[in-house]
Amino acid sequence: MSKVLVGLSGGVDSSVAAALLLEQGHEVVAGYMKNWVNAEGIPGDCPWEQDIEDAHAVAKTLGIEFRVIDLIDSYKDRIVDYLVEGYRSGITPNPDVWCNREMKFGVFLDYALSQGFEFVGTGHYARRRTLADGSAAILRGADPNKDQSYFLSLMTQWQAAHALFPTGEMLKPEVRQAARRFNLPVAEKKDSQGICFLGQVKMSDFLRHYVDDSPGPIVDTQGRVMGEHRGLHLYTLGQRKGHGVASPRDGMAYVVVGKNPDRNELIVGWDLPETEGLYVRECAVGTVSALNEPFDGKRLVDAQPRYRAKAEPAVLEPIDDGKVRLSFQKPQRAIVPGQICAFYDGGRMLGGGVFESVC
Repeated sequence: MSKVLVGLSGGVDSSVAAALLLEQGHEVVAGYMKNWVNAEGIPGDCPWEQDIEDAHAVAKTLGIEFRVIDLIDSYKDRIVDYLVEGYRSGITPNPDVWCNREMKFGVFLDYALSQGFEFVGTGHYARRRTLADGSAAILRGADPNKDQSYFLSLMTQWQAAHALFPTGEMLKPEVRQAARRFNLPVAEKKDSQGICFLGQVKMSDFLRHYVDDSPGPIVDTQGRVMGEHRGLHLYTLGQRKGHGVASPRDGMAYVVVGKNPDRNELIVGWDLPETEGLYVRECAVGTVSALNEPFDGKRLVDAQPRYRAKAEPAVLEPIDDGKVRLSFQKPQRAIVPGQICAFYDGGRMLGGGVFESVC
């Protein structure tokens, strides 16, 4: 059996993952990734102290070694700075996907390997398989309501080869039952919400700490002034609420359909398929990661444009600079630059990339 460092967050999923790996006969050590302590005065609830206490209690129950691994500097450099610069430049980044690639299976995996571990285990709802050629594949989780493979779509083959996802083979109720079977102190703990490692904090409050407000006009698709926004970085394409423009027509709503950085204008329009800029068929995707084989030719994929969205058939075609063009069979609502698109072949994840522009 193998030596595994489990990323123990203090939640039920990672705790059951540790217990299952131990039951399978692996040599297991628990590592809490200390990435954020909310020490800079940002409003919100980042319950890291309680999480450490809960994680330690789980490790004690399982009789395994527990380590707190300080990755605060790396998290700021790789996630917080990326997040802030992305919003400053007008895109809407996805910190959770980058957190998996850069932190859990980045610096945390590097630490694990340097300490003699062979694998990192997590509580992700995804499944890992070994293909005939010996490479590692990632499949959707067994629980369709909890599948988290989307958040792993930028992982490299090297990262996937060193990852274990034992809870991905189970349904969520089965994970809760297993937590009770192992007498874990977090068996009834609620699932965590919010931004990866930042906890319950409004993105607008988080950004305001780093990016100054820059008010400007809100205009409709004809250029008529409808109100004033607080800063383009605080809004995202497809946003229905919180933009400050009332919707006077019954059953209709204004949504954000674009931004004009040169004029500092936020553009709103009706939430209709025919509204210019809201629905698109083609887009360019960059920062492409291919898990098992390169995207070196035109092919049909199932493309998932955001978490909880349905994967839709699309033709993927390589273009310049390592990017790909996606041509969806059906128009897609609110393709947002900076967000992640995951590529699948049925239930097997092929990789993913970052939306850069619409075509």
